[in-house]
Amino acid sequence: MASEYHYDLVVVGGGPAGSSAAFEASKNGIKVALIEKEEIIAQSVRTSGVTWIQNIKEFGIPDDCYNPIKNYSFCSPNNEVTISDTVSHAAVLDVRKTYRWLAEQAKNEGVDIFLKTSIKNAIKNKEGDIIGVSGTSKDGEIIFYAKIIIDATGFSSTISKDMGFVTQWERFGAGAEYEVSAENVDSETWWLMVGQKYSPSGYAWIFPVGRNIVRIGVGIGKPESSIDPTERLKELMDSKIGPIKKLGKITPIEFHYGLIPNDGLSRKTVYNNLILVGDSAGQANPLVLEGIRYAIKYGRVAGKVAATAIKSGITNESALYPYEETWKKEIQGKIKSAGKVQDRWIGLTDEEWDKELEIIKELRPEEFLDFIKAEFGLANMIKLATHHPKLAVRQLFNLVKSKNKGIT
Repeated sequence: MASEYHYDLVVVGGGPAGSSAAFEASKNGIKVALIEKEEIIAQSVRTSGVTWIQNIKEFGIPDDCYNPIKNYSFCSPNNEVTISDTVSHAAVLDVRKTYRWLAEQAKNEGVDIFLKTSIKNAIKNKEGDIIGVSGTSKDGEIIFYAKIIIDATGFSSTISKDMGFVTQWERFGAGAEYEVSAENVDSETWWLMVGQKYSPSGYAWIFPVGRNIVRIGVGIGKPESSIDPTERLKELMDSKIGPIKKLGKITPIEFHYGLIPNDGLSRKTVYNNLILVGDSAGQANPLVLEGIRYAIKYGRVAGKVAATAIKSGITNESALYPYEETWKKEIQGKIKSAGKVQDRWIGLTDEEWDKELEIIKELRPEEFLDFIKAEFGLANMIKLATHHPKLAVRQLFNLVKSKNKGIT
């Protein structure tokens, strides 16, 4: 016989979006369950962990959970550029430590965490609205009923798919990386490597985690390229081309593999009794395919909106829409703009990438960061075009501006 549980809110997925939603909802006075399929939180790492210091401080993430970055190096087949800042504005997270801290925050707010519990199906009422989820745990079949379900299952979007609301992402990034120890590590500098020999529709990276540890990875855009990122990564590490050679002797520690949606913000994210957050909602920056900051921020928004709706006794789509309204207002235009730049980048030849780095070299650190973070406000773009009279810079940002008039 299946075990049965009743909660106000059930959050499926113990990543940054799920833990953040559960934390905020419980903080707002409702009974919350957080369900994770793995044996422990962040048992598997599926991201390189790049994010931004401003967001880290906003979320209260402890200092020992990240390595600060203040130098941003790019490498194309025949060019290298480094933009150096006086202070650190980017960071590489200790992914496990960060995700476990987020889950612990939720637990401390009274959230019940269910580990090694695999949710497979949505439970519907006679109107076809979701009222629960079911799956298996270490003790057998398990059922959760709730007033609202949050789908934080990531790329797989398990709950939304079972409801028939979404299909598999058509466009996405596939990333493979090794966490390694290396002889020569500059812990304040990241590398992004672009061009055909690194990735035909993406980029390769070196992200320092701290001390003598770095993550070397390759991201490949799908369906634009059929290349396997794992094979390309092995080729790059074996041949030690570009900045990889500077690392000296490399000793692999752990392999990571992940998928991240790159279809833009194409999904509806609220339905009766259901909210989609994080990768389930497609909340990712297409320029460097990072979305942890969006997962935490809008996970918290989802948790608060869910709690408010549950306490009001109305949990339909209209009651949950303030969540979608918030993220759309804040990031929809920026992500669309970043997608335009990404579309342009995907088509570049090696020679064009060499020239593109000359454009990037012209940017001041704060301008580069706004650019790579997809902070494409109209005011920022006008200021950038004014400060940099190079035609190429103006062309790049006019490409974005023309598509997003009225964005500030």
